[in-house]
Parts: sequence; C-alpha cells; structure tokens
Amino acid sequence: MFKEVGSIFSFLTILPSSSNSTLDDIAKYMYLFPIVGIIIGILVGSFGFGLSFLLDPIIVSFLVVTSIVIITGIHHADGLADFADGLMVKGSKEKKLNAMKDLSTGSAGVVAIVLYLIGLVAAISLTTGFDLFKAILISEILAKFSMVLLANLGNSAAIGSNSPFMKIMKDKKKLMVAFVIMIIPVALLGETTGIIMLSVTFIVTLLVLVISNRSFGGITGDVLGSTNELTRLASLMVFVSV
Repeated sequence: MFKEVGSIFSFLTILPSSSNSTLDDIAKYMYLFPIVGIIIGILVGSFGFGLSFLLDPIIVSFLVVTSIVIITGIHHADGLADFADGLMVKGSKEKKLNAMKDLSTGSAGVVAIVLYLIGLVAAISLTTGFDLFKAILISEILAKFSMVLLANLGNSAAIGSNSPFMKIMKDKKKLMVAFVIMIIPVALLGETTGIIMLSVTFIVTLLVLVISNRSFGGITGDVLGSTNELTRLASLMVFVSV
C-alpha cells in the first residue's frame, strides 16, 4: 500500500518516486487519490496554521497558495489553462482539442490562471487558525476525489494519458473505496459545512462533465486537472462563506 500511495503521490506532486511505476500502474490506484489529498492537506494546512499566529491573513494566504503551487508543480493548474483555451476556441471539437494540446498558453488560459490564483488567495485569507487548517485539508481531499468521480462518470475524448484512468475508474468498487476514504475526514472535520462542500464538489464535477462532453466530446487529462483546481477553489469559497 505504501508503494502505491508513494507512486500516486509522486504523480500528483513534484516529489520524486523511488518506484518505476508506469502510467498504467498509477491508474490502477487512482481510487487512492483522496489519500494524497489528505497528505497534501495536512502538510499545507499545518504550514498555514502555524503562520496564522505570526502573520497577517493576506500574507499567510499568499504563502499557503505559494506552497500549494510548489508542492503540486502547477501540474493541474496548467490543465486549467489548457481547458480555458480549448473552451474559448470557436469551431469543431477537433479544433478545441487541438487548442488544448497546444504547448503555448493563450490569453484565455492566462486569464483563467490569474483569476484562479486571486480567488484562492482571497478565499484563504478569510479564515485563520484551525479553521484554516480544516479548510485546506477538506478542499484538498475533495479536489482529488473530484478527479476520481469525473473519471468514473466520463469517457475519453481521445486516446491519451487520461485513457487508463477513465478505464480503471469504471469499477464501482474502486469508486466506493475512494468515497469512503474521502467522506470520513470530510464529515468528521467539516460536519455540516463539509457536507455542503461535498455537494458543491458533485455540482462542479457534473458541470465540467457536461461542458467537456459538449465542447470536446469527452474527458481529457487537462479536463481532469481542471476539475481538481476548480473544486479546490469552489470548496474553499464555500467554507469561508457558510
């Protein structure tokens, strides 16, 4: 189990892995993504919790967002930029898919990333102390679960890096394991607010699914990454608003 978690942790972050896991190997354990969310959430949440006693909330928020960016290597944020570029292109599904694959980031992608980062800093700055820790932990768990859920619900727009994940997560048992891993800390720590955040996670995931099916004919790796980022932001906004 430690080897499997280590391989997906390395896949979702910049930290190196001692194993030589292939993409197919990692896809087999996608249902463990929420565990990586727990680890990242504890690391970043503890960092923010400690800083909240020393610095102003806006500075703490900036440093917390910076730590998220560093740990995750902007891997999924890049997917959000490509997702935005693809949506803004007029034309066929093929043209939209090609826009997402383009190595250069377009204006829509840049705007999406800027707004996303501003939203993160603003939301996190509205909470401090242990509430800050809970907000980061729960949102990170839900962000990872949303990718698992989307992989279960959607189909690949084209054969690519997303294909093994989409295929593996059609297994309802694996989805249920992911749900159990996710719901325990979310319900225990978040209580009613956590359940509302989970509800928003389902809404965001379903919206991304509908939009992606209509625009691209299915799900891509960039779409999965976008769901992670959008769910993180949406759940944080719910936490500080409820």
